[in-house]
Amino acid sequence: MGLNKKDLQKKADHIRCKVVEVAVKNNAGHIAPSLSCADILTALYYSVMSYKKDDPLRESRDRLVFSKGHGCYALYAILADKGIMPETEWDNFYTGASNLSGCVERRPEYGLEASCGSLGHGLPIATGIAFGAKLLNKKYYTFCVMGDGEMQEGTTWEALQFAVKHGLGRLIVIVDANRLQAMDFITNILDKKPTDKIKRLQGFGLSPVVCPGHDVNKLVKALNAAKRSQSDKPKVIVAETTKGFGLKCMENIAKFHFRIPTKEELLKEPDYGRGK
Repeated sequence: MGLNKKDLQKKADHIRCKVVEVAVKNNAGHIAPSLSCADILTALYYSVMSYKKDDPLRESRDRLVFSKGHGCYALYAILADKGIMPETEWDNFYTGASNLSGCVERRPEYGLEASCGSLGHGLPIATGIAFGAKLLNKKYYTFCVMGDGEMQEGTTWEALQFAVKHGLGRLIVIVDANRLQAMDFITNILDKKPTDKIKRLQGFGLSPVVCPGHDVNKLVKALNAAKRSQSDKPKVIVAETTKGFGLKCMENIAKFHFRIPTKEELLKEPDYGRGK
């Protein structure tokens, strides 16, 4: 049984606070890309995915491949909060006292299904997992959270073509569309406008659903609808998010891709991490 609507949003706010708290304490830089996907991951782990914390290797579990591997802080915070990984691993993240890496590395017993340090590899991995599940007649879902910046990678589109051709209807892709990549806005790098990605997805035979990326309950509704769909095509949810969401000093500011806010900046953020 998942959390109710009010508690679900409170949980997302709590996870954001933990991300900022641990990252600032341990001097871990990828805060902004982690904050943009906190609500997405909260929706998945506290309401949508079939996953037992006391049996993380259960064969029938839903799989999550976290493709934007550098923005993994919210994922670590959730896995620790749910007791899937030891709390000390997360609390000591980015120090010599933790085995967690700055980008996700495969460790299934901790709930980490794939290594995703290099962008553009997560969706091909998720596609392979979903294809294997179909061949073996397994009924679990494979989720993939990816950034909109990595939609520039050729492997992303090769994987989508494969998934469409082979009818991987239990593959659900969530795009963390925060409109920024490492050093600039996506529209300054490749896309002319934010809707370009939607048109490309449609051109590949997909029907992407656009959803507010910081409304956990709307995300849950969209994700559950994707699970219920009888279509044999992969499902794509484009979650419109804000990079650095919850910290006004870094929201939509490119230089905060890998930068720790100063003490002075944080003093101006009494509700930091809460998205207020």
